[in-house]
Amino acid sequence: MTTNLQQPISHSDDTDSLVDLNTPDILQLTKKVESLGDWFHNINLDGVPTAPNHFLGDYPNIKWKHISSAFPDDLKGASVLDVGCNAGFYSIALKQRGAGRVLGVDVDDRYLDQGRFAAQFLHLDIEFEKRTVYEVDSIEGQFDYVLFMGVFYHLRYPLLALDKIVKKVAGRLIFQTMLRGSKHAYPVKPNYDFWNKKIFTDPDFPAAYFIENSYSNDQTNWFIPNRSGAEGMLRSAGLEIVEHPEPETWVCVPNSVQRDGRYILDMELDGTL
Repeated sequence: MTTNLQQPISHSDDTDSLVDLNTPDILQLTKKVESLGDWFHNINLDGVPTAPNHFLGDYPNIKWKHISSAFPDDLKGASVLDVGCNAGFYSIALKQRGAGRVLGVDVDDRYLDQGRFAAQFLHLDIEFEKRTVYEVDSIEGQFDYVLFMGVFYHLRYPLLALDKIVKKVAGRLIFQTMLRGSKHAYPVKPNYDFWNKKIFTDPDFPAAYFIENSYSNDQTNWFIPNRSGAEGMLRSAGLEIVEHPEPETWVCVPNSVQRDGRYILDMELDGTL
């Protein structure tokens, strides 16, 4: 079941410089949305869409309608960490399902300002914090749900980020990445002979394509995996894939992220892995 991101406006003392949140005027609201810059998340603010002309369509709702079933309809106070939260679409959707603490982190002040405004407008208690993906392991505690959506391929050190994020997963990690190349799974073997070069010409073999300059006019698109590459990296981080609700999204649980009580990342960094 999808979550309706349109929330009735309740009475509140909170006000904004351009929008009265008690009695929002569509023209004022539209101007405020536009003043916050270009939005990548299309969020319905009482009938005003924040990104009505998104090149991907109604994004990320086109993703959410497929992955929403991976979450209970009633989250009953569950904690949520949204890594690379952008304007907070997923944070909002899960808060509206009854999540308790919801923390969204991002490095872009524009997106964080958009998220704070959207949450305030919808009268939702969501925390937004400026923090890089490489700093998430310093956040105190773990979370029932950790979202890592649309960030992986923007990272120069994607596995480092993934290994840090798994430290925060108490329940489930919901992972989404852009994919290119083969969309088929690959039957992984425990070892490959040194002289077996044929596997590297198999389009289904796990791979991540490195972009030296720019892809889609974005210089942060560094590594774009194929399906088996994404799944292999998730498993290598000690995660067990339990659901694959849509082609670019996986639901994982931390099955073997530690060895003898130590995380894989820490063992790698001190040379004991």
